[in-house]
Amino acid sequence: MDELLDKLNEDQIKPVCDTEGAVLVLAGAGSGKTRVLTSRIAYILRECKAKLSQILAITFTNKAAGEMKERLSSVIGDGDSRWICTIHSMCVKILREYGEKAGIKPNFSIYSETERANVIKKAFHELDYDDEKLLKSAKYHIGNAKMLGLDPDQYARKNRGERGIDDAMRIYERYDEHLRKNNALDFDDLLLQTLRLLRRDEETRDYLSDKFRYVLVDEFQDTNTVQYEIIKLLSGKHGNLFAVGDDDQSIYGWRGAEIENILKFDKDFPQAKIYKLERNYRSTNGILKLANCIIKNNAVRRGKQLWTSAGDGEKPVYYQAEEEAGEALFAARTISDAVARGAKYSDFAVLMRMNALTRSYEQEFTKYGIPYKVFGGFKFFERKEIKDILAYLRIISNPYDNEALERIINVPRRGIGAKTIETMYSYAQSEGYSLYDAAVDCENLALPKGTRDKIRDFANLIRDFILSSVEMPVAQLVRVVLAQADIRAAYDDGSDEGDGKLANIDEFIASVDDFCRLNPQATLDEYLNQITLSSDLDEMDEGEYVTIATIHAVKGLEFPTVFICGLEDGIMPSSRSTEDGRSEEEERRLMYVAITRAKEMLYLTRSKSRYLYGRRDLTVPSRFLAELAPELGDAVAVKTPYYYAGNGRKFVGSYKSNSYGDEEKSTGRAVYSSYDGVESDVPVAKSSFKAAWNAQKKPQPAADAGGKYKVGMRVRHPKFGVGMIVALKNDGKVVNVAFEGQGIKELAAALAPLTVL
Repeated sequence: MDELLDKLNEDQIKPVCDTEGAVLVLAGAGSGKTRVLTSRIAYILRECKAKLSQILAITFTNKAAGEMKERLSSVIGDGDSRWICTIHSMCVKILREYGEKAGIKPNFSIYSETERANVIKKAFHELDYDDEKLLKSAKYHIGNAKMLGLDPDQYARKNRGERGIDDAMRIYERYDEHLRKNNALDFDDLLLQTLRLLRRDEETRDYLSDKFRYVLVDEFQDTNTVQYEIIKLLSGKHGNLFAVGDDDQSIYGWRGAEIENILKFDKDFPQAKIYKLERNYRSTNGILKLANCIIKNNAVRRGKQLWTSAGDGEKPVYYQAEEEAGEALFAARTISDAVARGAKYSDFAVLMRMNALTRSYEQEFTKYGIPYKVFGGFKFFERKEIKDILAYLRIISNPYDNEALERIINVPRRGIGAKTIETMYSYAQSEGYSLYDAAVDCENLALPKGTRDKIRDFANLIRDFILSSVEMPVAQLVRVVLAQADIRAAYDDGSDEGDGKLANIDEFIASVDDFCRLNPQATLDEYLNQITLSSDLDEMDEGEYVTIATIHAVKGLEFPTVFICGLEDGIMPSSRSTEDGRSEEEERRLMYVAITRAKEMLYLTRSKSRYLYGRRDLTVPSRFLAELAPELGDAVAVKTPYYYAGNGRKFVGSYKSNSYGDEEKSTGRAVYSSYDGVESDVPVAKSSFKAAWNAQKKPQPAADAGGKYKVGMRVRHPKFGVGMIVALKNDGKVVNVAFEGQGIKELAAALAPLTVL
């Protein structure tokens, strides 16, 4: 066996060496798929089947692409690895080089979700609509149409009869007009326009499909319709498509991912070879048993059984708190104790279904002095001060970008207000100009001389930046823009918030320096591409902190210890997902992904009551806990240490002072103290998990136990969707239901069109 293959097991070697034709690798969590991908590329190069520049390797995060490049460089040395990239980055490269054939200027801007929403809203108002429901519907339909690769007419025909579809498509058409005028594309356009280019321009398609002798795709289960079609076109000439994925980790259906792409692979490619990687190198056997136990309940899957040669390890722990603060406190105490024994903060991750659950953890971690970072929410590059700087850079790169110019024309304040911008827009529209053109041509604007002078000064400033950008390195350009535009002045107000924004600007400069150090020849466009296409994973570093994140944000990562919190019906799985079997299966896959992030220790936690939707209510344990019960078994500790019970009780035991009670001398035991002064010991409960589940899974009956409805029941309303009954009033005659995204609705029990689920 040679050095390249020595590090692989027998199941990994087979797909690495099977280089010709279509190959699908079903790679279970932690089975070493990245090693297989990099080894296959190295093997192709070693066997002289292709040059590195002839290999297209598509990943789904910049971080993954970077790791693959690093691994390859250690094996084969330096080479032209620019086609090891995300699919969006690949599309940007193709469109910048060949997009003019489809009428796309190479210096186009890429609009974020926020900018996309702003332009759609602008198109909405221009068409004199005022129905906010239509606006929300239009945003959904525009995104969905683009993910399916359909233009407005095609999509309208496909959804004929749906309320408001024609109006939504009018907004779509006006939105696209704005994008063309601004020389801008949104994220969906990067894919859609690339697909249209490849379909319509035979020369470009033939050149690229001939160039890429081998096409490799990671996370294949997360491809959507448009991505799959692009991949098939680029691999069409040589037919050497290598797809690696795991149908059990398909969790992005909500953004268009089609699990069918991996399920039907051998139908689309009848000669395809299929391999399975089931040996796990990440987790203990105790954790893998839980993963296998949960995922086997899905009907739509190819089927795998993860296994490991490692031992069983520590038994997973199920913890039940009275309230969400106790859930967070349990995690904080567990982490603090572990760190005191020598663990690192970076060993821990707290994972949740939705970001609304982060607050209690942030509060408790702050009290305990635990450093943390939150992912899956507001990203660094989405902060206002950073977006302002990026808008300056975007207008330098693309003077047609009206959204960028509008954002910064009065940052810092120049006395150019909304009415002035409206006048500029009107003039630009009448002349077929961009806003920047209107600023340059400010003498023709129907504005007072003093205002025209301010606009002229701004236009000259941007002109000078554009000229400087031609020769100036990116890092130097950023410093010049910050200094000459005096951007710091917009935030230097002496407040703590202002100081924080200035610190973020300094951090931004440092990030630019890091990028330029790694990419010394990079242009401004390349830098903007990298920023615009970044993800939460790209912001994660090797710092010493606890990761608090949504499960979606950590796919592909691993941690020695993982807490999966909020395990309650309505949260995990989400109430909306349980409306149909397909969605519930995706939620189960999400649970599977969360479990398989853990290497050594796993905690499953929930709260008996939770403050959500504007009020505190009793919760129902997640149905996934019932599915896990056979593996959790009788040996699991259902723990109740450390924590106050709430509802008139305060903690007075071994914890330090906190918001729930007075500081007390540590007794080495957990004690509840009721307000009447009667104390009682609360032991750590060792009991059957099944017994604990059965004791909690059924909600308390309502006052009218013989009535139709009970607190905790899941119901569906034709208008408000799926919700949970949180209270009954007037002997059950009035029903309070918490609907996701709708809040609490008070309904007459006898009249409400509720269906019990």
